[in-house]
Amino acid sequence: MKTPTEATRFERVLARKDVLALAFGAMIGWGWIVLTGSWIQSAGSLGAITAFVIGGIAIVLVGLTYAELASAMPQVGGEHVYSYRALGHFPSFLCTWSIVLGYMSVVSFEAVALPTVVEHLFPGYAVGHLWTVAGWDVQATWVAVGVAGSVVMMWINYIGIRMAALVQKVVTLLILVVGVMFITGSLFTGETATMQPLFNVETGVVGGIMIVMIMVPFMFVGFDVIPQAAEEINLPFREIGRVLMFSVILAVFWYALIILGTSLMLTPTALEQSSLAVPDAMQAVFGSPWAGKLMVFAGIAGIITSWNAFYIGGSRAIYALAHAGMLPAFLAKLHPRYKTPVNAILMIGILSSIAPFFGRPALVWLVDAGGLGIVIAYLFVALSFLALRKREPDLERPFKVPNGKLVGGLALVLSVGMIGLYMPGSPSALLPVEWVVFGGWMLLGLGMYLWSRNRYGVAHTDEAMRRELGGGI
Repeated sequence: MKTPTEATRFERVLARKDVLALAFGAMIGWGWIVLTGSWIQSAGSLGAITAFVIGGIAIVLVGLTYAELASAMPQVGGEHVYSYRALGHFPSFLCTWSIVLGYMSVVSFEAVALPTVVEHLFPGYAVGHLWTVAGWDVQATWVAVGVAGSVVMMWINYIGIRMAALVQKVVTLLILVVGVMFITGSLFTGETATMQPLFNVETGVVGGIMIVMIMVPFMFVGFDVIPQAAEEINLPFREIGRVLMFSVILAVFWYALIILGTSLMLTPTALEQSSLAVPDAMQAVFGSPWAGKLMVFAGIAGIITSWNAFYIGGSRAIYALAHAGMLPAFLAKLHPRYKTPVNAILMIGILSSIAPFFGRPALVWLVDAGGLGIVIAYLFVALSFLALRKREPDLERPFKVPNGKLVGGLALVLSVGMIGLYMPGSPSALLPVEWVVFGGWMLLGLGMYLWSRNRYGVAHTDEAMRRELGGGI
């Protein structure tokens, strides 16, 4: 009977700067360029900042559980390893497949975001009407740009982690430089009067904040790429946890300051008329169109960093599931030269290349459906953290969280609360089409899981995980 591939191990090549660029670049992406204006309109300037601070605190608490577990079990797959050790076979699959949905949604999101931003640089380039989706005309050249971008990112990740890490560092540095220019400029030239209204009273203060908070998990997903690539990180295990936490805190400040800078520069009327609020705010800071174009290029850089990071995270998570016999064996193949999970990367590339064919409406669908997958995974990680604290108190934890039970309990409660944001009855509940995306993905995974479990058996998984964890299950 054929079992999942016993492939050559990954190479530990990622240094501290590589890891920080990987996580921070993943978290900042393109969403802040295209969505900041709608956040401010939905919740008010201070309401949007509040949503990100509250959501950021929740993510920090979840991040602390990740940091401890990543330092204790620095194996490829992250959530897959923790949840298997703590909760067992099917919960581990459900946790990991949920986070893969989050990764896939981001990769697909960027395949839609790229042609959207190119349209702002080259108005009118989209020609060749194909069809209409949710009232939006899908054009052939628009689709071609998204598919081409996906193929390029697939190739970068195919040829190795070193190339992907180099791209990540260079592009993340560009984003940081432009972001600092914008934030400092807006603080000196902006006016607090333009921040009105501070809260959106029309939707209700709480309702407005919740509408923005539903997007927070999607915006912050990325720090968990660090555990996925743990076997490729060349750092002391304690430092893995520290870098993870620093990247999360840095992202919280980034989003809050971008919202602040935009609200200082654009009036509510200007926000309503703007299709890309942050570049328009950047143009207002420096009083010239070049500044707005520079911010658009920073947005493209964000697309690349996020796209790149989630190819890394998603492919490693899929590899880990297949290596353990929870997905078909061919997805566990490592390239003999590049040491990359080639078939998992190809799977992500093919699936994400479909997204541009649904046009710009797919942006919101992917954000919301992927966000639910992310917070489900966070819930399982918090449960795993608490279970292992109780069951294995003597497990070596190079990065050990103080007041672990309290932190884990809060992470658990907040994860449940974030899941509630997506449920029917919530002001921010998923739309029917978003439930179709979520349900379709889960059914696809469940079908492959049941086939793999029947073919390889639970005993194979136990043996594979025992080797991964050095007998610690």
